[in-house]
Amino acid sequence: MSDHSPAPHLPSSTGEGEGYLARLNPEQRTAIETTDGPLLVLAGAGTGKTRVLTTRFAHILLTERAKPWQILAVTFTNKAAREMRERVGVILGEAVEGLWLGTFHALCARMLRRHAEYAGLTQSFTILDTDDQMRLLKQVMEPWQLDTKRWPAPGLMGVIQRWKDRGLTPARVTDADDTDFANGHARAIYTAYQTRLRDLNACDFGDLMLHVTEILRTRPDVLEQYHRLFRYILVDEYQDTNTVQYLWLRLLAKRSGTQSNICCVGDDDQSIYSWRGAEVENILRFEKDFPGAQIVRLERNYRSTQHILGAAAGLIAHNGERLGKTLRSGKDDASGEKVRVTGVWDSDTEARAVCDAAESFRAKGASLAEMAILVRAGFQTRAFEERLVQTGLPYRIVGGVRFYERTEIRDALAYMRILHQPADDLAFERIINVPKRGVGPAGLQKLHAAARARQVPLAAGTQALVAEGGLKGKMGAEITKLMDALSSTRDILVREGHVVALEFLLEESGYLDMWRNDRSVEAPGRLENLKELTRALADFGTLGEFLEHVALVMEHDENAGDAKLSLMTLHGAKGLEFDIVFLPGWEEGVFPSQRTLDEGGLKGLEEERRLAYVGITRAKKHALIYHADRRRIYANWQPSMPSRFLDELPEEHVVRKNNGGTQPRGLNLSESVFDNGPLTSRRRQDPLAASTTLPNFQLGDQVRHPRFGVGVIIGADRHQLEVIFESGATKRLLSSFIEKV
Repeated sequence: MSDHSPAPHLPSSTGEGEGYLARLNPEQRTAIETTDGPLLVLAGAGTGKTRVLTTRFAHILLTERAKPWQILAVTFTNKAAREMRERVGVILGEAVEGLWLGTFHALCARMLRRHAEYAGLTQSFTILDTDDQMRLLKQVMEPWQLDTKRWPAPGLMGVIQRWKDRGLTPARVTDADDTDFANGHARAIYTAYQTRLRDLNACDFGDLMLHVTEILRTRPDVLEQYHRLFRYILVDEYQDTNTVQYLWLRLLAKRSGTQSNICCVGDDDQSIYSWRGAEVENILRFEKDFPGAQIVRLERNYRSTQHILGAAAGLIAHNGERLGKTLRSGKDDASGEKVRVTGVWDSDTEARAVCDAAESFRAKGASLAEMAILVRAGFQTRAFEERLVQTGLPYRIVGGVRFYERTEIRDALAYMRILHQPADDLAFERIINVPKRGVGPAGLQKLHAAARARQVPLAAGTQALVAEGGLKGKMGAEITKLMDALSSTRDILVREGHVVALEFLLEESGYLDMWRNDRSVEAPGRLENLKELTRALADFGTLGEFLEHVALVMEHDENAGDAKLSLMTLHGAKGLEFDIVFLPGWEEGVFPSQRTLDEGGLKGLEEERRLAYVGITRAKKHALIYHADRRRIYANWQPSMPSRFLDELPEEHVVRKNNGGTQPRGLNLSESVFDNGPLTSRRRQDPLAASTTLPNFQLGDQVRHPRFGVGVIIGADRHQLEVIFESGATKRLLSSFIEKV
């Protein structure tokens, strides 16, 4: 098992070596110099975690406690591994080779190459990418003849990967671990899938850790080799480990008759990834796993002001399941501005308020590159993207794509386009097999041939084939359903409007069910994005107006050289920092999320609170929190309750301002709360429909709309006001969206 590169020349532990410890605070130095025995470093946000971890690595080498290849250092990202390697090299004065330093999966891939035969593989095994995995699973599923609409392959792959994340081989999946997914055949299909992988001398990404962990569990001789090899183990972001990562580390660290030199660095208050398998319990039980373990708390934050830290500390103190620490500022000028909590009238006003504040900060000399809008869920970005485009503020989506570029939104837009313009062949091509309707390349070619023969658009040619009975089998039945849905939707579009029509079409086409049946972690977010799309649609008088608006927004192109405001989810912001952080949407059902309130219990609520803590501690100078009195649910406005987290912020660190609460003139809250029945049968109810006058408005009144700005009323009927805006655009809008100036 030799993997030993020549050791570099190392500076002595005195003189040249002392410099690397000089600028550390006492807690950081303790974490670095406590080299023997198990150690947990609780590193709060902004406390120098990376510096401690890399300096500890270098310190072990400089004091000659181990050779480079005798240290196992585990990170969560390749970027973190590169950064650690570079920083260690800087401290040592030269690059170090032969390190066991990398991500969990990279290290396990390296181990598996050495011991592949114990997993039924050869050293030349292939690691399949996501597409190959899915193709293989679909092949394996065929003998079970499952209804793939009800039991789609991505959903089953999600079940299998969750088993792998828990360290469960097919033989270890018990009845308690099993699921009724795939008509109760999931475990059998998992077994067949793993057998097929071995036959192909291949493994998927989850197998890298699963196979190595199983080898270490069942081959004491192999485990003993690694016990002899690794004298020290360093682990970053320990709070984010899942079960199989935890098992792998425990196997490598725990040895009979000798102490474990394992150092785990993490923060239980920043454990926010349970949805991808992370178990906060792993860090909470460290002392139980490693009796006699020392705990060092890093509580001096060098990022944020004391008011920001005080607000975050007061909030997270409401969590019961935590090891406990209190951040304090390590900066000389630690007071700063209090955290601002602002209540606004509605979600559109919120987007305007945030962008206005960003403009104000920029006017005072702040850079947009040092500002970020952090949202709880991806669907929230739409309102901010549109407002940023409208105001001309350069922005970037971090860790994702722009709202109207997301797969599910492009699909829904294609459904809208074919509804609005039946001759749009590109849109029809996109939706014809989404969800799957058995239309492969040959089937699509047949539809194109029918359209060309009749000299009509693709949709019309397809409809003709359906009418003539020219499409048989499953494909014929599914396309017939689609064409019937499109026909029915066009009738609804005329009678009941574009919002109801879109909801009906997405339902009847099977598109919503496709995502409801998808067990991937992304699926709930995609459904939320589709709901947000209907919210956006309600602001426009016609389907054509909305599609034109989307086209204009999509044309928006930022100058690559400009400083840009960052727009991202709270999960995506972990590890980042900004001078100014905007935190919108702090309402019950948004943050904490409704799904957590419905299904998460106390454990889920505590994770949501940790997410709030992460959000606040991203801010260095200014943290601004917003909540709205009402938000649109589908196409309808409904009152919102402020998040419970707002009451948990200590008053001495917060300044509160409420710009909502009192209705703007000309608005009646009872007019803005519409019926919110089931998606398939709900019909938008216009509260003005029974009225023949609009008593709050007169022709010529100057009004303001949260998106379109200031305008003048030029017409009215019993349903809507017609307003011409300063931009020259004329819109027909419900009175509940407008206030008098």
